[in-house]
Amino acid sequence: MEVKASLKYLRISPRKTRLVTELIKGLSAKDAEQQLIHLPKRSSQPVLELLKSAIANAENNFQLNKDDLYVKIARVDEGPSLKRWRPRARGAAYTIKKRTSHVHIVLDEIKGKTLTKKGIDKAEKDKKIIKDQEKETKGTKEIKESKIKKSQFKKAEKRIEKKASEGAIAKKKVFRRKAI
Repeated sequence: MEVKASLKYLRISPRKTRLVTELIKGLSAKDAEQQLIHLPKRSSQPVLELLKSAIANAENNFQLNKDDLYVKIARVDEGPSLKRWRPRARGAAYTIKKRTSHVHIVLDEIKGKTLTKKGIDKAEKDKKIIKDQEKETKGTKEIKESKIKKSQFKKAEKRIEKKASEGAIAKKKVFRRKAI
């Protein structure tokens, strides 16, 4: 059962508000609430109130448990902009757009009660695959990198020695961004 709540004409730009809503997408309702409480962004407070409103809608209107809810959709649309004017040189006036946001949150029930964060199973699988690949290529990769680095620096040192022997320049230390 999807539960919806919306907040219109929030006087914070949509770009700034999207930073906050992207954090809570896919989280359980409790985790999203905790995330918003501790977030130092200005738009986190109105989004937190909206989330609490959606949770209250779910509990009162649909008799759903707060523990079984997660944030399915958190969307921020652009509202109307307030246009203000600022005086500039030679009698000109520049517009300043004070942007507003429309925030929409949709909560849904967790089916298998295994959801903690969107894509967490996929992330764990990816980590395992990466670890396996690292183990296989670790030895060969290090050897290749060291050979490449050493050969590049040897060539540079040879060029410098050649010029120094000709008397063109004194022998210089080769700049290395990373230690070998």
